[in-house]
Amino acid sequence: MKKISTEKLPLLYAALNGDRQLWIPVQDGDRVEFGLWREGAAVNLAGKTLKSGKDFFFPQNEDFVSFQKEGKKITITEKKRPTDEFVVFGMRGCDLAGLEVLDLVFLAEPKDSFYEARRGAGVIVTLACGTPDESCFCTAFGVNPAEPKGDVAAWLVGDTLYWKPTSDKGEKLTAELGSLLEDAGADGDKAVAEQQAAIADILKQLPNTELELPKVGDAEFDAWFESPNWAKMAESCLGCGTCTFVCPTCQCYDIQDRDTKDGIRRFRCWDSCMYSDFTLMAHGNIRNTQMQRFRQRFMHKLVYFPQNNDGKYSCVGCGRCVEKCPSSLNIVKVIKAMQAMEAMEGVGK
Repeated sequence: MKKISTEKLPLLYAALNGDRQLWIPVQDGDRVEFGLWREGAAVNLAGKTLKSGKDFFFPQNEDFVSFQKEGKKITITEKKRPTDEFVVFGMRGCDLAGLEVLDLVFLAEPKDSFYEARRGAGVIVTLACGTPDESCFCTAFGVNPAEPKGDVAAWLVGDTLYWKPTSDKGEKLTAELGSLLEDAGADGDKAVAEQQAAIADILKQLPNTELELPKVGDAEFDAWFESPNWAKMAESCLGCGTCTFVCPTCQCYDIQDRDTKDGIRRFRCWDSCMYSDFTLMAHGNIRNTQMQRFRQRFMHKLVYFPQNNDGKYSCVGCGRCVEKCPSSLNIVKVIKAMQAMEAMEGVGK
């Protein structure tokens, strides 16, 4: 394990930036979001960012190909896959777990070559959550905020940042930093262990860290799907899509062609299963009501996805939807409602 004092962190950021781009949590008004590092940037490592950093691997908008027409001649220009190395510093354990969910989607055959290229080019430095938020419930999904994964795991303890490479990418990056990082020795191990114990104590006091997740076997499927409770739960849903846009695991997208003065641009952009025009086809929409769309979102995260991915849920308990839903309606309330449903005859039996 290595270490560096917090007063030298600007030197670390400059070294990480080097010949690559460094993305890091930056204070922007009353929000903390990942931003491109520049000297003097208002770096804020105190808490989780507004969004998870999913954008660096699955961008909100992404060009695929363009078409130019001259007379009867059509020229097709395919966008090159990104290969320039970049570093994302300060992702949390839940954020990385979100990428592991996306990996199951985009790296399954046939692989998404754009996503695969970004995963190959990106180096992730995760940061332990020194003070987990009240909205967090990542441990319910098997995430340990005190032991983040990634290419490098880091812990900010007092006036010291502890640094532990955990992959070949992380080892290579650490070697590049040279003498900027010092050996932490036994004192570093002790400091990290003490912070991990303190984090564990905080987690015990949070209201949702021990959520009992719904059963997802075939025997429960019909009962979950047909439950009348979905209509009641969906009553307050505005269908705004905020929950999907702050979620580290949501992967819905649309592909559109847009006519520009330079030709036709084909691009991918995030979409939301909460929108009335999602899955809209020539014959109509397969989910015509907000209840159906609401049910689809949570059945996918809590039932469909784990059924198809060896029990892995499509939620990492980051708490962003808990914080941002304007109707105070979120996956925690749904899970608790599903627990209540399990007490009903035919559900979870």
